Amino acid sequence: MKEIKYIAIEGVIGVGKTSLAKLLAEKLNAKLILEEFETNPFLENFYSNRDKFAFQTQMFFLINRYKQQEEISQGDLFNEFLVADYIFAKDKLFAKINLHNEELKLYESIFPTLEKNIQKPDLVIYLHSSVDRLMYNIKKRKRPFERNIPRNYIESLNEIYNNYFFRYNTTPLLIVNTTEIDFVNNQADFDQLFNHIFREDRGFIEYFNPKTLG
Repeated sequence: MKEIKYIAIEGVIGVGKTSLAKLLAEKLNAKLILEEFETNPFLENFYSNRDKFAFQTQMFFLINRYKQQEEISQGDLFNEFLVADYIFAKDKLFAKINLHNEELKLYESIFPTLEKNIQKPDLVIYLHSSVDRLMYNIKKRKRPFERNIPRNYIESLNEIYNNYFFRYNTTPLLIVNTTEIDFVNNQADFDQLFNHIFREDRGFIEYFNPKTLG
């Protein structure tokens, strides 16, 4: 198994990607790459009117994520580890849900040209959770632009993410069931997850169902 230097974390809105990325980066003294969702000027309007603002929102994310990924490909002489709270391919998953036919065709004519220049992570961690837990997390963190997210949108995202990672074989993959754990507020839960990530006998694709240790 290739040594892990670049970790990317994925999952549906509210699953804890950014929280885990920050915890891992702190423990590893890693460079941290966070998705800059708050800079997207169309996002709040998108959650109020998906049909009208989907294309602008999606294209802003695509270009912004590509610029960030270019920085990753250029390397970093000062950090041994790199942790990101998304993979570039996620953009395509959202596009398939949010864009209409002609918009999606235009998007799909652009995406492959950008994707071929993207560096692949040494490990992708997919955080999976129930829709109930995701909705609870979204409500709890009280981000203003997320207050209008309907449950059926999270259900659609959860389904497309599950289908994508069920067939995923691009890089080593660790699927983590996070429904019953709290790696942010429970040190034992985080330590258990961290130890599994860096387990020497970890397989190319693994499913981890951690025990609640709180």
